[in-house]
Amino acid sequence: MTSSRLGRQIADVAAALREAGVPFALIGGLALASHKVVRATQDVDLLVAAEQADAAEAALDTQGYRRVHRSDDAASYVRGDERVDFLYARRPAARRLLASAHELATVLGALRVVSAEGLIGFKLQALVNDPTRTQDLEDIRRLLRANHATLDTDEVRGYFALFDRESLLDELLREIR
Repeated sequence: MTSSRLGRQIADVAAALREAGVPFALIGGLALASHKVVRATQDVDLLVAAEQADAAEAALDTQGYRRVHRSDDAASYVRGDERVDFLYARRPAARRLLASAHELATVLGALRVVSAEGLIGFKLQALVNDPTRTQDLEDIRRLLRANHATLDTDEVRGYFALFDRESLLDELLREIR
């Protein structure tokens, strides 16, 4: 087991969600490492099915977290200076990404992680929602670079088309070549 504070936090949250029967997958900064991109992060970002929102919240409550924000699409919880963010899978693409998340053996136990393509899609959505989130653009750039040989570029292009940002994808792909 890991001794890092973030590692313990992930282990606690994962155990509580499993105990509550809430399927989840890592997204955000922590998920990047499973796709050959490492960067510092201080929170846990998870994808859960929208209809599991109440059960997920109850599971976090057992761990001492309190709600900071909750909408139909997302929620944030804190425990001291620790933070957990949920993105709720409502749309077909997000539900598919949750269902197809790969299970990885980690020092924290088995954790499911969204595909590199899916992470790019979520990072793009965050960037479109808030263009000041330059870290998301850098994460997309690094994911494309690290995984270009194995990415399903049609799937990635589909996410960029959803947000009318195909020219951005073309620009990013030119940087790799």
